[in-house]
Order: sequence, then structure tokens, then C-alpha cells
Amino acid sequence: MVASVEEVSASIVREYLSRKGLKRTIACMDEEHPRTHSSINNRSQLRQILHIEDLYRKNKVESSPLRTLLEIIVKHHIEGGKDDKTAGEESESLASALIISRLSPAKTPLQMNDTNTEHAAASFLSGDHMKLRSPINDVSPTPIDADKKHGLWVDSSVNETGQSKSEHFVISEPEKKPPEIIPRSRPNRIRRGMMAGPIASTLQESNRQRPSRRVDAPHLLLRKDEETRLSQGGVNSPYQKGSEKSRSDTAERVQGLENVGPARQDRTIVRPKTQPHDDLSEMVLDDVDDDLPELSNMSMKKSNHTARGHPMDQHTASELKAVLLGSCVKCFSVEWRNQAFTFSETHDLRYGIVQKKGGPCGVLASIQAFVLKKLLFENMDSSTTRLQSLRPTNAARRRCLSLAVAEVLWRAGEETKATLAINTGRNVFTPSGHYKSEGVLEKITCFSVDSMKDLQMLVEQHIHQFETGELGCLLLTVSAVLSRSIDKGGVRVREDMDVATTALIGAHGYCTQELVNLLLVGRAVSNVFDGDVELDSGKGGSSTLLKGIKHPCNVGLLSLFEHYNIFKVGDYLKNPGFPVWVVCSESHFSVLFGLQGEVLTNRDEDQLEFDLYYYDGLANQQEEIRLTVSVGKGKSSQDADADLTPPLELCIRTRWKDALVGWNDTEPIL
Repeated sequence: MVASVEEVSASIVREYLSRKGLKRTIACMDEEHPRTHSSINNRSQLRQILHIEDLYRKNKVESSPLRTLLEIIVKHHIEGGKDDKTAGEESESLASALIISRLSPAKTPLQMNDTNTEHAAASFLSGDHMKLRSPINDVSPTPIDADKKHGLWVDSSVNETGQSKSEHFVISEPEKKPPEIIPRSRPNRIRRGMMAGPIASTLQESNRQRPSRRVDAPHLLLRKDEETRLSQGGVNSPYQKGSEKSRSDTAERVQGLENVGPARQDRTIVRPKTQPHDDLSEMVLDDVDDDLPELSNMSMKKSNHTARGHPMDQHTASELKAVLLGSCVKCFSVEWRNQAFTFSETHDLRYGIVQKKGGPCGVLASIQAFVLKKLLFENMDSSTTRLQSLRPTNAARRRCLSLAVAEVLWRAGEETKATLAINTGRNVFTPSGHYKSEGVLEKITCFSVDSMKDLQMLVEQHIHQFETGELGCLLLTVSAVLSRSIDKGGVRVREDMDVATTALIGAHGYCTQELVNLLLVGRAVSNVFDGDVELDSGKGGSSTLLKGIKHPCNVGLLSLFEHYNIFKVGDYLKNPGFPVWVVCSESHFSVLFGLQGEVLTNRDEDQLEFDLYYYDGLANQQEEIRLTVSVGKGKSSQDADADLTPPLELCIRTRWKDALVGWNDTEPIL
């Protein structure tokens, strides 16, 4: 989803006010320009949208770094404009003249005696910055008294030889009419929409705030389009409802289009939602600028997908907390709340998702595996090698992340339905009773789709919440649980488990095998062997059913527990459709992957040698780790001291027995 200019601009202002501690100003801004679910509340995401990461890093190493992004941008443009010093002085001189005249109109006409300054100001006025014209019929004005007319005039006195003796720049106040009194009470603001939604500014306010400018043919086209919109609304439309006074005001604003003349008008047309729980994507804000022939739509524009949006309710939130945490009175840890699927900026590891702290590694590694599958085997350009694909562009890796999220959710919904959880930025229900509120599930709206194409479009539209939003990891986890349990709350996930009371997020905030399996294979089963296993307890003929993997997998899993004979990983996970594996070692999940199809061979006796790449998002990895695996080269691994063998090598040997692993000058991970 492309961020709108309006939302980015508002976010920059909010970030500046926040860093400066101007809380009352922020409150006033939020009142008059409310936030939406497209508002950007993350500085890192804002830097990426503005493409100022390099400026930000450069600012951090300064002896006195600036604290706000706005100051960083302004400083950059100020320093970048030093080479064009003359143009800057011209603009500054004219701006000073304008300000002085506004503050002291009695001193006009303002005479600039300095020849250079006169020339600079004249050039500025006659250039691209501003066009001099008469307010009426575009007739060049003659020198007149400043107190009778308004505008900015150039008074040139010509002597008998035809040479200009002097130029006087006369800046005068426009003729003021009695101001229209507009009440500013709170109820009036609510009626105007200032408290509850986007603001529709009146033409009178727009004309008072903006200077007169030339309006060409596009103005006529836009005015015609505006009149058409109003006429289509009819007397029963939301725009026409209200008191007789509001209808009269609307008629006056429309009539004002005929009389406003060349003045510029900026109008915001608000299309309110007709139902309390309509899809947020139904709301479209058309910002009409008379100087532009196009209409700029905000990022919440309606797409073609058929998602049905519904806000989270307390019952569903309680079920989710019980499934994820074990109880509705527990809260998500800060490690989970602050984790998103943010990519590394290290050149050789641009494909890697960075983990901030321990805990959600199982979710990150699972999505990382699907991102690599998309990047290396499904989304690769025909002119690009797989090795080159490991250095993707921002757009390529974001696209692969969108496709990976969609695939995980679609499989969790048994390839018939899926649900996507989105952070709206505001509470959608008021918690009560024993439910413990923490500002996470209370702000979620869920969108359900019944086609893969619609799901991909929906995820792509909101991918920034997963890539850079603070709740990205939690949103994905909640979406997977809801996709698996669309019709049964959280019951269906519990039916997958061996023990129905198992929480998907275990002790110390670690991912359980059930959660990893939900993301890898679409079912929250408790085991990794193939099929189900029935255990006979021997007492009274009762038995216990242990549930495993029942279908081939696109990405696999290798576990150190198999090396210690705690359990066995089945062929479905050992031999996935693509050479990408999630690795479980030392209570931590990471990723192992290859670039060649030969990696997937099942014949251990073959003489094979291939490379595998290892990535751990939590290890602050700064370089590529490439392992060379040699299969069928002997039994030397049995002679090695197991205490000195890296756990990763032991995991690899659960798939390729007695394989030799070379680290290629990389320090082995012990």
C-alpha cells in the first residue's frame, strides 16, 4: 500500500511535536485532524517512506544530533542550497519585505534602495515563483494608492530618456470585509466533523487562508466535476441531511463557485460510512486542488478485494488470549509487542528478517523460510541467478513478504478462507470484567476473504503493518489462529493439539512446536512425525492419539531433539518441496537453505557436495554463513568429540547421515 502525502506530512508534524514535548498541540491536532489506521506511528517506517535512512544515520554520528526528522530534512535542504546562495537571498529579501509590510502597513510603499536587492526581487516576481496580474480581468495595473487596492504592484517611474529611475514595490493589505463569525464550540466542531473524522473545509475558510492565484482550464473542469458530485448526491444523500440552515450553507458554497473568481479553492470531499462496521477501505478522501487536473486519493482507497471487515470483540479477544497465552488475564510480553518482520540492511543479508529480542523466533523463522522460498524459487527474475536473488531490492523483498504471509494464512484456512488482523490504531471495544486490557487485541479489525487473490491483495495493501509496525509479529500470529478457527473461535486450534490446554506461546515467551507447525503446515499439531500415532496405555483398553504431519510440506524442519532421540522428524518435514528448513536447536529457531535442487536427494550413499546457507535473525549476524556439506565421504563424524561439534552440524546430520560440514573460514557456531 502506497503511503499518502497527507498522512506522511501529518506524521512528520506529529513526530516533531512529540519530540519537542508539545502535548497540548498534539492533542489539538488530533482533534482537528484525527488519525486513521493509515497514520504512521513508527519513526523507522517514516524514515523508510521518506528515504532518509542515510540522513538519519549521518545525523546520529554528529556531535549534536538533531532530535526530529523534520529538522534533519530541513538541515539537509539548507545545506544543499548553499551553492544556490543568490537565489536564496532573493527569496529571503522578498519574504522579509512581505512580512514587514504585513506587520507595518503604514510604511508601504516599501522602497528597496539597494540595486541588487531591487533586481533580485523583480526577478523573483517576474519568474516562475509568482505571476503579477490584476485581480480583475488580468489587466496590468497602473500605479495606484496602496490603501485603495490590494495586491503586490511594481511601480516603475520612467524618465524622459526612457530609462527607469526607480522601482517601488508596494505591498498593501487587501480590502477587508466584516469577518464572518464562526462559532468554535465543541458541539459545532462535532457537527463539522472535526472531532470524529476527516475535516471538510469550507470555501470561505479556504479563500481567507490562501492567496489569489491564476486558475486555468483545469479549474473549470474540476468545478464541473464538483457540481456533478453534488447533484448526484440528491436530497437524500449524507451531504444534504441536516437542518435547513446546513442546506442553505451548502447552497451558498456551491453558488460561491460562480463568484470566487480566480482565487484558488481547496476542497475536501468526505464520503462517510453508512454502516457502523463498514470496511475501512470503503472510505475515500478526494483532495481536490483546482490547480491540478487529477484527484489525489488517500491510501485508504477502495480496492477490488471482497474482504469483509469486522472489529474485534471481547469474547474473541478472550479466546485468542486463552489460546495464545493460556489465560485472558495474561499480557503479551514487550518482546512480542515490539517485533515486526523488518529486513536487514547488511548488504549480504538483505533477505534476512531481524529479531530484536528472544521469544518470537519460531514465528520469524517460519515466515523467513517462506520468504526465501518466494525469493529464490518462485519470484525470481529470469535474468537473475539465485545467488543474486539473495541481495533483493526493497520492493522485491517486500513483495516476497506479502506473498509469504498470504501463503501461511491461506494454508491455515485450509485453502478455502483466511482472516487478516489489522491494527486500526484505536480501540474497537471497551474491555470489561476479568479481561486484562493492554492496547493490542482491543485495536484490531479483522478482514475475511475466500479467495487467494483477494488475500494477496489485502496483505499487500497492509504489508507495512507487518514489515515495520510494532505489532507485526503479533498480527501475523493472531491472523493465523483466526484463519485456522474462522468458524469456531479458538476451538479448532485446540482440536489440533494433543493437549487442548496447551498455549501457543509457552514459558518465557517462547514459541511452542504447535505454533511453528501452524505456520509451516497450517495445523497446530503437537508433533513433527508423519501421520498420527496411537499409543495404548494398557489400562482398561484406553489409548492416546498423538497427531503429526499428514501432508507434504513446502518448507521443512530439522531439530536437534532428533539427534538426542527425544523424537523423530518425519519425511514430510525432512524432504520438503523446496530446500528450505526451519532449524530448532538449543530452544531457538533459525533457518537453513540451499540453492540447488540436488540438496533434496534422499540417497545418503551418493557422493554429493553442496552448499547450505544459514541465517539467524537474533545473532546480530553481519556476514553470510555458507556451509559446504559433503555426503558419503566416510564415518569421520562418529569419531569427533560430540561436545565440540556445533549443534548446527548435528541438526544437518539428522538429514544427511555422517555428512562432513565445512564452515568456509567462518567461525563455527557453538
